[in-house]
Amino acid sequence: MNILILGSGGREHALAWAVKQNPKCERLIVAPGNAGIGAIAELAAIDPCDAGAVLGCVRKNKIDFVIVGPEAPLAAGVADALRAEGVLTFGPSAEAAKLEASKAFTKEICDACGAPTAGWARFSDAEAARDYVRAKGAPIVIKADGLAAGKGVIVAMTLDEALAGVDDILGGAFGAAGAEVVIEEFMAGEEASFFILSDGSEVLPVGTAQDHKRVGDGDTGPNTGGMGAYSPAPVLTPAIQEQVLAEIVRPTVAEMARRGTPFQGVLYAGLMIENGRARLVEYNVRFGDPECQVLMMRLGAQALDLLLACAEGRLGETRAQWADDHALTVVMAANGYPGAYARGTVISGLDTLPEDSTHMVFHAGTALKDGALIATGGRVLNVTARGATLKEAQARAYEMIDRIDWPGGFCRRDIGWRAL
Repeated sequence: MNILILGSGGREHALAWAVKQNPKCERLIVAPGNAGIGAIAELAAIDPCDAGAVLGCVRKNKIDFVIVGPEAPLAAGVADALRAEGVLTFGPSAEAAKLEASKAFTKEICDACGAPTAGWARFSDAEAARDYVRAKGAPIVIKADGLAAGKGVIVAMTLDEALAGVDDILGGAFGAAGAEVVIEEFMAGEEASFFILSDGSEVLPVGTAQDHKRVGDGDTGPNTGGMGAYSPAPVLTPAIQEQVLAEIVRPTVAEMARRGTPFQGVLYAGLMIENGRARLVEYNVRFGDPECQVLMMRLGAQALDLLLACAEGRLGETRAQWADDHALTVVMAANGYPGAYARGTVISGLDTLPEDSTHMVFHAGTALKDGALIATGGRVLNVTARGATLKEAQARAYEMIDRIDWPGGFCRRDIGWRAL
């Protein structure tokens, strides 16, 4: 098969790495990709949100299967355009992608199907939102309704923080994503991520993971796009996974089908777990980043078979095969991230590291310039390892990090601490 993956981050490098191992993959193109992806696949310099450019690439290269990595092309309707042309595609329609593109839409779906989640309200009027916050008190959660690149959420521990969050969002800090604000009950507990494939009717769990959102050791400092992750997540016990499938995921998939907008792709359920039960924090409609890196490390070549079964409506006859092992990824970010950071700093030492089924460095924000590898983003590398235990996977990842020469970057040194 000729396969096209859309995206340029660590998630897409991990997907490309897994897909490339499957003998069904004859030719692999990633658009636009990055320096690391360019070592294992062809790159196409197109905008993944430009449906016309994507279709042109598909026709020119006789693509058989398209995997959409990030949320933005899905929300832009790229999957719809591909399917309209008869192209086999992994990823939901724009209407189904509203499960991520609109937090209020997800809340309405949860209310309609009885899925347990936080109490909520939505506002476009700042004064009404502030009155609601004052009535509810803190802690409370303030969210931009739309896609804000993972940055439109304020977990306000004080009333002043909450009111400032309302003003920021409705005042334009997140552009069109903040046209409405969703205000939610604060949920206590432990967060974890559950990844489930859906072909529109059947669902198939494909893994659990736990992310580390805050920039500093011990979960301190501002939120980020994610500083590391590990899989599996011990807090998501088999009993809790069954509860999530029965009370949250299957009802959501059924409600989406009832509305005539069946969901096909990966549902990434962000969960809050307390006293042995889970409630939905939010859905994403694509693999998490950096969670995808640890999932692909554990799934390997079978990932392509699972994504194909999902796109072809065959999930009912498919099962994921898991090795009894652990994977852990540590994000290396540019100094200053998630605030202002320098681009163009040189990274060296990667050529001395192993690249196999146990050790991989997945690139996110990298490029080649005059033969040197340079950093082009905030989150730059995902240093990933597997082990028989989480402790072993952690040790292997940090051994690799200690061999990377990048004075312009940093990482957390405690990824995996919750489980360990």
